[in-house]
Formats: sequence, structure tokens, C-alpha cells
Amino acid sequence: MQKAIIFGANGYLGRHLAKALKANNITFIPTGRSANSIDNYSNYVQVDICKPETLAQLDFDVDYIFVFAAITGTSTKITDYIAMKSVNELGVLTILKQHQQSNSTAKIIFPSTRLVYKGKQNIFLKENDQQEALTPYAQTKINGEQLLAFYQEHAGINYTIFRICVPYGNAFDGAYSYGTTGFFLAKAQNGENIGIYGEGSQKRTFTHVEDIINVILATIPLTKSNNQIYNIGGNDHLSLKEVAEMVAHKFNVKLDFVPFPEQAAKIESGDTIFDDLKLQFDFPYTYQHHIKSWIDSI
Repeated sequence: MQKAIIFGANGYLGRHLAKALKANNITFIPTGRSANSIDNYSNYVQVDICKPETLAQLDFDVDYIFVFAAITGTSTKITDYIAMKSVNELGVLTILKQHQQSNSTAKIIFPSTRLVYKGKQNIFLKENDQQEALTPYAQTKINGEQLLAFYQEHAGINYTIFRICVPYGNAFDGAYSYGTTGFFLAKAQNGENIGIYGEGSQKRTFTHVEDIINVILATIPLTKSNNQIYNIGGNDHLSLKEVAEMVAHKFNVKLDFVPFPEQAAKIESGDTIFDDLKLQFDFPYTYQHHIKSWIDSI
């Protein structure tokens, strides 16, 4: 029977991953920094991934280690970078060191982000395209990817990295989404207009969280995915304005276009649209969700 550890089991992706592992009868240990499991898993373990002594309580004799614990955000504050670096880099490093010391053979599964790319207008980005970190969060994800490559080269630890553009959907708490789409929905459901910086012309790949998790679980068992980076695609490559208009129409609110604040303009990537041909060549997958159908169903 397959076994796994989930770091970040109380987070957005981690909760959906745990739900899917349970449905697939995969044994897993959910962990998080908070004292309790948000979904009441009886075998939940409280850990601080930056502290080796808390990782030592876990049995690393598993098939997969999902490193889904991270601090996210788009702030450029130095104080936020310190916090992000401590978790998103030191935490990954601490897990890798514990993996090595325990002689584990587990594969590391690491979610990365669209923010590692230098955006290109109307260009579908491939995994080897130019990178650019405009935020501390993006830089920590680039560094996390590099740490995995280093430990593979020098310690033989296998990994698979999945870059995710804009996730949407939520199976928990009556909330409908997270991040960009979550912001749009929260405004509209409260009867407020949706604010968009500039013209909202920036394009993104929108992927339902169920498709994200299904892609990951379909890909990682096969050796071909070892030490690879994959973009996760989707059925929808749309501008922020197009998605906001769908939400606004659903809830009968309007869009408010406002000038970019100076700091927001500095960290705006422009178009980040994903080319997932590498994934489709290695592991063909048919995405099940369309964002318009999802919005209409709310």
C-alpha cells in the first residue's frame, strides 16, 4: 500500500490533496504548523518544517513527501521576505536533510508558481523559458526548485515539480475559491463591484483545483516523472477582465478599472499563460473543468 506525508495539510492545495489521497485509499500523515487538523484527521501531526527536531518524529519511510507548506503573497516588504525565506527555503532544506539522514527513498512533490516566469504577451510559456522573480515569494520558489535539483544531484533524492498558474475551485467550508478568483467572488457575493488594476488584459491559465490534484496523482507514480518540472495547464487561457466579467455577470455587479498603484505595477508580470505540452506528451490528461461552467454553477 502506498504511503505519503503531506506538509501543509491545512492549506488550500494540501486539503484537496488529502481529500484525494483518502478517496484513493492512499495512507498519509497530514501535518501542519497549527495545533489541530482543520479537517479533523486523527493522525495529524503538528510540525514546524524549519525545526529538525519536529521532523524527526515522522517516519520518512513513505513513497511520497508532498512539500505543500509555504508562505504565499505578492508583497515586496523585506520583513515578508525574511518570513517567506525561513519557511519556503529553510523549510524545504530541512525536509531534504531529514530525508537524507533517514535514508528515505520517498519522492519529493513540490508545487511551484507562474510567478517564476518572465511574462510574455500572448506567448504560452514552456518550462525552460526565462525566469524572473518580481516578488520575494517568486524568488523563494525559484530557490526551492534549485534546492531540489541540488539534492538530487548530490544525494540522489528524486522529485517532481509542478508549476501552477491560477487555481480555482474549493471543496471545503462553503467557500468557492482562492486567490484571484476568490477575490473576484468575495467582492461580487457581497454585492460590491470588482476592482481591476489597469485594463485587466493580463492573461492567465486558470485550472480547477480538482484537475491540479488529479494531474499530480496521475503523474508521480511513474519513473518518467522523476526529476522533472511540469506546467499544469487547463481549459481556460483568459484575461483577468474576461474572468471578472463572468463573475460580475453572475452576481449582477460591475467592474471598476483603477490605475495601477506604483508598487503593484512594479510586480505585475503581464501575461503568464502555460504551455503544458511536456506534461501532455509524457502523461496525457483531459482537463475536466471549465471556469465559465464552474462560475455558472455557483
